[in-house]
Amino acid sequence: MRGDTRRRFGHLRSGGLIGAVVLTVGLVPGAASAAPRLTFEPAPSGAAITKFTWVSKNKRQADVTIKTPSLPGVNPKVRLLLPKKWSQKSKKTWPIVYLYHGGHDNYKSWTRSTSIESIAAKYDVIVAMPEGANGSYTNWYNYGKGGPPKWEDFHIKEVIPLMQKNFRASASAAVMGNSSGGQGAMTYAARYPGKFKYAASLSGLLHIRAPFIPQFLSQINSGNGADPNAIWGSYPADAANWRKHNPYDLAAKLRGTKIFFSSGLDGEPGPGDPQDLDPWDIGLIAEEWTGYSDQYFQTKLKELNIPFTAHLYKKGRHNWPAWRRETNFVWPKIMKTIGAKKY
Repeated sequence: MRGDTRRRFGHLRSGGLIGAVVLTVGLVPGAASAAPRLTFEPAPSGAAITKFTWVSKNKRQADVTIKTPSLPGVNPKVRLLLPKKWSQKSKKTWPIVYLYHGGHDNYKSWTRSTSIESIAAKYDVIVAMPEGANGSYTNWYNYGKGGPPKWEDFHIKEVIPLMQKNFRASASAAVMGNSSGGQGAMTYAARYPGKFKYAASLSGLLHIRAPFIPQFLSQINSGNGADPNAIWGSYPADAANWRKHNPYDLAAKLRGTKIFFSSGLDGEPGPGDPQDLDPWDIGLIAEEWTGYSDQYFQTKLKELNIPFTAHLYKKGRHNWPAWRRETNFVWPKIMKTIGAKKY
């Protein structure tokens, strides 16, 4: 689903080659200031960091470019927020939040649309915001042939080990996202039990097989220019594969993970939204369908007696005003769970 219904997704850039087993990368031209050369080890898959750029003068924000076999022809980026006194040579490791964006957006989404830099800067934590494109946070089914694209492999099997090997990220991790990124966050937490201590979804569809939701997703993904049957397969013919990537069907595997999810219910503008929107505004429609889906997920968790926190509010559009509020609410809880100390 769209991360912001008013934005268009920018095309990814390609470039760079995997070099030696250990790649030494200096500050690229145009970056904020001079910095020591950093050495990067590849992930087990061979995915490697080919470029590192400081984005901020205080050396707390950086971008890395990755060459990955999971996404041939695409050199995706990850935006990083690093804690005070971070050093690649430190003996210390830091807890980390993997923060995902929605559709029609990119790895810059959270720093462009929220104050995540100042929110994160209050804590001794790393934040990694990887590219997700319109990939639906999955290895595409491709009519049974499998990926590429393999977005799940990129996020789980490559980004995570690259963060641990090269940026001193610890295994004390949380995963969070908005829109399709929220769906991806909850799906990954369920598909990899124990990998994340906290999973948070802001307006993510958490039951993709709920009545009429497959048809809704088909329309959304077709509008994004994708073949909707290539992602998880055709529904209901490939329902077995949909179940493997559906938080509702995987809910039992979330036991032991702290859970938060939020969404609107009524399809009406909420605080911070334009109040003169047409009833058929895609942001209002998308949020109403999301709330409908998430109520199924809430019922499933209750049936399984799995603890959770949910904000299913009445009014609110599928957009950033609500996601900013929910981020401010849940962030301290995530920090406490993963052991990120406040400065």
